[in-house]
Amino acid sequence: MGFNVASLWQVPEINPVNGKARSIPILNPINKYGRVFTFSWLGFMIAFLSWYAFPPLLVVTIKKDLHLSQNEIANSNIIALTATLLVRLVAGPSCDRFGPRVTFAACLLLGAIPTALAGTVNSAAGLMVLRFFIGILGGSFVPCQVWSTGFFDKNVVGSANALTGGWGNAGGGITYFVMPAIFDSLVSKQHLSAHVAWRVAFIVPFILITAAALGVLLLCQDTPTGKWSERHLAVQQNLQAHGIRAGIVDVPGAITDRKVEGGVANSNSGDEKRMEEEGGIAKAKHGDYDHEASMDEQQMLDTARGEVVVKPSFKEAIHVVFSPQTAVVAFCYFCSFGAELAINSILGAYYLYNFPKLGQTGTGRWAAMFGLLNVVFRPAGGFVADFIYNKSGSVWSKKIWLHSLAIICGCFQIAIGVLNSKSHSTMFGLVAGMAFFLEAGNGANFALVPHVHPFANGIISGVTGATGNFGGIIFAIIFRYLGANYGKTFWIIGVVTIAINLAVCWIKPIPKGQIGGR
Repeated sequence: MGFNVASLWQVPEINPVNGKARSIPILNPINKYGRVFTFSWLGFMIAFLSWYAFPPLLVVTIKKDLHLSQNEIANSNIIALTATLLVRLVAGPSCDRFGPRVTFAACLLLGAIPTALAGTVNSAAGLMVLRFFIGILGGSFVPCQVWSTGFFDKNVVGSANALTGGWGNAGGGITYFVMPAIFDSLVSKQHLSAHVAWRVAFIVPFILITAAALGVLLLCQDTPTGKWSERHLAVQQNLQAHGIRAGIVDVPGAITDRKVEGGVANSNSGDEKRMEEEGGIAKAKHGDYDHEASMDEQQMLDTARGEVVVKPSFKEAIHVVFSPQTAVVAFCYFCSFGAELAINSILGAYYLYNFPKLGQTGTGRWAAMFGLLNVVFRPAGGFVADFIYNKSGSVWSKKIWLHSLAIICGCFQIAIGVLNSKSHSTMFGLVAGMAFFLEAGNGANFALVPHVHPFANGIISGVTGATGNFGGIIFAIIFRYLGANYGKTFWIIGVVTIAINLAVCWIKPIPKGQIGGR
């Protein structure tokens, strides 16, 4: 079946077990699925804009005001990425424990505080400390993706994650326009000195972050079926509403404590009696959707047992973290998102070095294009991944697409590094080509993530996101120590990208015997 334009605003068809949507109502923020989609990308975009609010002003204005060396600027970039790595490692398990909505809002609010304090910075040390805490905002990517995964079914989850991630990542490009524009306005129209203007400019992202966090908390819900703590009970009710009385994998907690026999909940549990007392199976609270997708009994059971997020034990979490399938998505993200982060931090300086006549404003605008291309390129990676998955019925198709994008991207990076062109058209053309395969690769990666260990989606999303940041740190360190030799770093990144993807391309996308995610 081809794409239906009306699905952009119509109420979506729903998975009858977990309540996930099978289309994305992008233009319908009134619908709960469209509302969560909107706040996912918007909240992450504002977080990304604020996280990268320093680089556009660091090259000239803040560098001059704080008397910074180039090495101190590079160190502040690395520190910002380090903080985000740590936050993403914590955010993953937090999503599984408290729910992605609460974790998302917490990241935004915690990151808003240091953003508001940007004006207090008076030294290189202060800049590094502040950027460390602002790095909390970068951790919002993990709950953004876990939240999106929780609302959209397998047939469209790649597209949903790619859209929320891609539009959110565009904040890294938008900030190159927004922050200099705010600064220039404060200087020219409000007649503030440069020393004061750049500090006042950071009040704007603070206001935006706070507003987005309040919207997430007040206008959205944890899951399609209601509260995060009741998600497993809701799934059990949906099964029973469709005449399926088999138990599902039990998850410890006040709502779902049940006696477990052989890993399956006892069908005579107190919860089942409670549901029957509250109105009977036919009137189960969550089991009556107006637009249900057609699924057979086995598909429903597989969804319930394998695709509902649980609270894994420490032993199970370790197994998920160190499985070969996690290594695939994590190390591929190390190459793609890691390269994007590092390149975002230096691209303006690279252009200024090769094309000094463009000046800070001109090079900043060209550098912004790299981030802005996420609006189209990252979603393209997810759209294609979903298309070939729906056509082939095999998760292998998504994996092959992911590695293909990465290897071609590596070739572009090698070309940029070797040529190190002083021609505007050649350089900008190569960077745009690299941006497509790099950013589409990010979208393809998080189109594959929901299929791998879906019961621990928060953990695997956190590990994958954190590894992407680790790649950003490693590549940023290379940029830092090679100084103005930007071209050499580009081809090194290209070689690393190709080597890693070839090393993991043979690993099966889904662990043998895994229930759900197929």
